[in-house]
Amino acid sequence: MITIIPKPTDIPSDNSTRMVMDELDRMGYPYRVRFLEAIDPFSDDLSGATIWACGIRQNGHNFESLQALSLKNRIINSPESIVTCASKVMTSALLVQHGVPTPATFFTESRTLAGKFIQKHTKAVSKPVYGFDGVGIHLVENESELGDPPYYLQEYVPNDRDFRVFVIGDKAVGAIMRVSDHLTHNIHQGGCGSAIKIPQEMADIAVRAAQVVGVDYGGVDLLSCNGSYVVLEVNGTPNWHCMQAPIPRLLAEYLVLQDQKK
Repeated sequence: MITIIPKPTDIPSDNSTRMVMDELDRMGYPYRVRFLEAIDPFSDDLSGATIWACGIRQNGHNFESLQALSLKNRIINSPESIVTCASKVMTSALLVQHGVPTPATFFTESRTLAGKFIQKHTKAVSKPVYGFDGVGIHLVENESELGDPPYYLQEYVPNDRDFRVFVIGDKAVGAIMRVSDHLTHNIHQGGCGSAIKIPQEMADIAVRAAQVVGVDYGGVDLLSCNGSYVVLEVNGTPNWHCMQAPIPRLLAEYLVLQDQKK
């Protein structure tokens, strides 16, 4: 039996957890729903279970509870990978270490050094380390435009669109192109998404990125660059807005496969 932890941000019109549960219902596969807020990992009987955390709150309680539960259960995605994806710094460090193409990245508390990075690249993109949905991302062209440290900066890659590839296991199963007339192309920031066929090179890079951060499944965001692609980030609790691929069914099938392997 699969134990499901619902995504806290689900709403009736956009319920990722329910979509996957509907597919499990069609398959006739048993599951139960639990909430992290009501689980004490020290006294709960959860052991040897497959736990799917569709999403969690970015707070100490949710992370720590999931981490403790992982000692006796198979969690998808693992708490380590969710923490990694939540940190742009750690994600970038792993991409660089494993040779996955990504924009030149800089992280410092020194305003002077950050200014030199901006000068070197003419302009840079400033991002919050733990941001989401494109919030707080802006272009900086000189040191005076920086806010408070720490500074997570990436070289600016000119573009009018980005791509999100949905990866499950070792396969890229769906992708969308997001277009907007501003710096970020997230759907939540007004970007317009449409499904695309996944070029092989894009698929290969996306799968590699998901593997190096350790997710079972993830949304990998990329930009076109010099005839290829660079990875911006990997989302460990991704939405699948605008994708034509049957992501809920594919994800349900993956969960069942992992549960049967136990």
